[in-house]
Amino acid sequence: MNAYFKLSRSGPQFHFVLRAPNHRTILSSERYTTQAAALKGIEAVRRSAVAERGIVRTLARNGEPMFNVVAKNGEIVGTSETYRTAASREKGIASVVLNAPQAPLRHPVD
Repeated sequence: MNAYFKLSRSGPQFHFVLRAPNHRTILSSERYTTQAAALKGIEAVRRSAVAERGIVRTLARNGEPMFNVVAKNGEIVGTSETYRTAASREKGIASVVLNAPQAPLRHPVD
């Protein structure tokens, strides 16, 4: 079993997540107004995760470590969960770098 992107629709908006092989969410997107824009967001995550060039380490409002995946244009295209430690965040980043570039799209929206 490999990691995968899952695209879903809620009313008129689209959203994707990157799921680990164990089906846990590694990364979540913002909401998109079109399916095409969401698919472009997935491609931006795939490109930005290569060699961590688009990964920005940060802290959540509560002070816990987290990270964002940022596209070339500076837009955040994916946000991680919060982690209890910086070391755990690094494992999450490593998972995105390893999995996102080749992760297939599953359960595409019609």
